[in-house]
Amino acid sequence: MFQFGFNMFHEISRPFNMTYRCYSVSMLPGNERQDVERGGKIIMPPSALEQLTRLNIEYPMIFKLTNKKTKRITHCGVLEFVADEGKAYLPHWMMTNLVLEEGSLLQIESVSLPVATFSKFQPLSEDFLDITNPKAVLENCLRNFSCLTTGDVIAIKYNSKVYELCVLETKPGNAVIIIECDMNVEFAPPVGYKEEDHIRRNEGNTDTGMEDDSVAMMAEPSGFVAFKGEGNRLDGKKKKLTSESDSEPQASHSRQSYVRGIPDYDYVIGTLKFIRSSQPSSSKDEAPEEPFQAFKGEGFTLRTAKSKN
Repeated sequence: MFQFGFNMFHEISRPFNMTYRCYSVSMLPGNERQDVERGGKIIMPPSALEQLTRLNIEYPMIFKLTNKKTKRITHCGVLEFVADEGKAYLPHWMMTNLVLEEGSLLQIESVSLPVATFSKFQPLSEDFLDITNPKAVLENCLRNFSCLTTGDVIAIKYNSKVYELCVLETKPGNAVIIIECDMNVEFAPPVGYKEEDHIRRNEGNTDTGMEDDSVAMMAEPSGFVAFKGEGNRLDGKKKKLTSESDSEPQASHSRQSYVRGIPDYDYVIGTLKFIRSSQPSSSKDEAPEEPFQAFKGEGFTLRTAKSKN
């Protein structure tokens, strides 16, 4: 004998399909909800929870959002059921992806998605490269998401700065669940990224001491070297780098002769030196110079030839 009962067959789940007027989270009454902006979940009215309970929806609850005007589609989870009746509140980045305005109609439909195994992201700014461990940061931020959709541009916040990432690829489908899954993550080069510019920027951050060491290790240049030679004074005199007294032994405490234009390298702070101008005395061997006399010297005779006529 077979006994039939009401619980012999599983109840077939029916899809949830409703249309709401969507608004950004900033329009939600009450305190500011940063937790909604940082993730991929929406806020729905309490009546939606009652209807979802009667329809025997699978958990976790995943919804497909469709903008019928632009045919844009994305997927999300639900955070709370506290919105006003007939309204749904979305993160700003999600409204941007769906090209929605405040108060636009949005179709919300319950769906079932496969579990993610692979995803690939592309940062929209090179500033994302400044993060030391981008995979750890992304893993921490994706805890506020329930699913990913290929083609979406999600926004994550790290160190008070918002980074936008484009979802290039997801496996095993174009939309996947990322709750309690082992997902491999890859990053594509940022938009406008050039490896040469990135290497040049990293080289600019190196210590200058290392640069000095590399210059010191370089071999001396051979051949023509620009600006290699001795300098000349404008007045035509020879440049004196050392005074005459330096050539004498240090035992003789002769006073150094002052040479104009050359600093006193032996100057002691707190002392004053009064230098008197003196003309060098002529040596005994040389005769004294005579004063100048006009037309002093030997003359000569100018002779001219006589003419025969």
